[in-house]
Amino acid sequence: MDTSVIGGCCDQEFQEWSNGLLADIKAGKFSLFLSELSDAEVEDAPEEVRKIYLEFRNCAERVLQLSAEAIELADAYLDHRILTPNYRNDARHIAIATIASADVLVSWNFKHVVRFEKIQKFNAVNIEMGYKPISIYSPREVTTYGG
Repeated sequence: MDTSVIGGCCDQEFQEWSNGLLADIKAGKFSLFLSELSDAEVEDAPEEVRKIYLEFRNCAERVLQLSAEAIELADAYLDHRILTPNYRNDARHIAIATIASADVLVSWNFKHVVRFEKIQKFNAVNIEMGYKPISIYSPREVTTYGG
């Protein structure tokens, strides 16, 4: 999960599904992986977001490292011009999840992450570099809340 889901808990447009996903995780329906990148990104977030993040952090099965391997894969996404260097952290979230063999990366970032053509390109690079493809969905598509 990337940090957009955390912020979504505090955003009227997204809170229903972000909070639903948190409820699913607490109920044991999903195993949550966060990363040290998420830890860093929420450090300067508003208090409300940091508080919600602690709830997710306490439920996390694993906190993944930003390894040299993840940096290399993220740089490959940038080299293939899927994202620009301004969105390096988005590439790193995807790379960290890919290397961890996560089943899905959950994000509200529809501009740079949860976009059909971008997902195809991320997965083309993943396959080229010997990794399995990764599924990328929004919390609305993943949570069992309300369904």
